[in-house]
Amino acid sequence: MTRPVGSHTRTSGGLAKAALPYADAAGSEAVQVYVSNSRGWALPPGDPKQDTLFRDGCGERGLPAYIHASLLVNLGSPTELTVTRSVETLEHALLRGAAIGAAAVVYHAGSSVDPAHDDKAMHQLREALLPLLDRAAAQGLPKLLVEPSAGGGRSLASKVEDLGPYLAAVEHHPWLGVCFDTCHAWAAGHDLATPGGMTKTLDSLVATVGADRLMLVHANDSKDDCGSTRDRHETIGKGRIGTAAFAELLAHPATAGIPVIVETPTEQHEGHAADIALLKDLRPA
Repeated sequence: MTRPVGSHTRTSGGLAKAALPYADAAGSEAVQVYVSNSRGWALPPGDPKQDTLFRDGCGERGLPAYIHASLLVNLGSPTELTVTRSVETLEHALLRGAAIGAAAVVYHAGSSVDPAHDDKAMHQLREALLPLLDRAAAQGLPKLLVEPSAGGGRSLASKVEDLGPYLAAVEHHPWLGVCFDTCHAWAAGHDLATPGGMTKTLDSLVATVGADRLMLVHANDSKDDCGSTRDRHETIGKGRIGTAAFAELLAHPATAGIPVIVETPTEQHEGHAADIALLKDLRPA
């Protein structure tokens, strides 16, 4: 199967108990979950029984699984406690990922927050992230995937070209991959809606990071204009990016074999089944 399509999946009530039926109902071919509060620092240990059921259930269904780390993670922060907690959160997610059979852990690129901290932020990123990547590689833990932000707030990486200096800061470590989010790229200023715009952006991504660094795609339409720096997801085809751009995404050689995860607001209503079905229809035959 090329480009398996799935969604971010609910886990409230138990990882396997909640996520697997949701994935089945949505027609998911891949899943993404939180293993801690998306907007908190608490690091729950998880339920070994649920972990096993989830791992085995994904294996039986052939579903690649991914973890999205807490949205609070910011390795570029000028606040030392935030950086410490960010590293702890990523380490927790990597260990939980190993327990549930996840392929990788996604985290946001972060920002320097304060202009006075700009010069220190990338050095700080190196000091915080390199040891973590080394430990993950040595222990055979899931890989980390950096997700460029929607821009604004002195982001360390928002446009795909920003990933060049970001990867250089950690010596292009082999355990660091990339997650490409369409809504973020659009908000950061990549015009994906113009014919050829998605293709041009993905070409630039490959030119910047190499052909094998892209490991996950977040497919989200946007409520806002290109370059808005606003991260407001919309149902596929009902936002400003539009369906044609997602057809380009799914036809691009860089996405061949790469799982595509939907994070649209339809989850609050009927679930992600419609978004997933649409993307499946847009895939090349």
